[in-house]
Amino acid sequence: MIKKIENNLREFVYGGMDGAITTFAIVTGAAGANFGSNVILILGLANVFADAFSMAVGAYLSEKADQQLEAKNTGKPVAQDSPLGSSIATFVSFILVGFIPLSIYIADYALNLGLGDNALVYSVFLTLAAFAGIGYLRAVATKIDKSKSMLETLGLGVAAAIISYTLGTVLERIIT
Repeated sequence: MIKKIENNLREFVYGGMDGAITTFAIVTGAAGANFGSNVILILGLANVFADAFSMAVGAYLSEKADQQLEAKNTGKPVAQDSPLGSSIATFVSFILVGFIPLSIYIADYALNLGLGDNALVYSVFLTLAAFAGIGYLRAVATKIDKSKSMLETLGLGVAAAIISYTLGTVLERIIT
């Protein structure tokens, strides 16, 4: 499994981080704007699927363009992995990691847990764990310092959350 991840590490990290950050931005932005869980679920789920598809298409077209450009510049066909593999890795990682910020809201809805505003707290911790997990996986695959890699992904994820929560709060006050 590690070998497969190493082959698509770029796409996994890119798709997973984008999945977590964009979905988490929706969760924190909507929470900052005092939207209910139903709005978070609707926007979050729509985002996960539409954005995962968009990312997969972008990965496919980018990889294909790189291969075509290299073939044009060298005058030889490029024997590389199929662009489809890159797009699938991006899509799968985006979906898997992108669901993490929403998972507590889905569980709250499906199981009627009554978490209310506490769902955001659980979502924050689950998403931070996802960021750390991506950093750890990246470190293992690339043989770099695990702590540094985990802190880097955590820091970037936290920065995105602060931005989206703050903007949600400010825009909610301006608009309403």
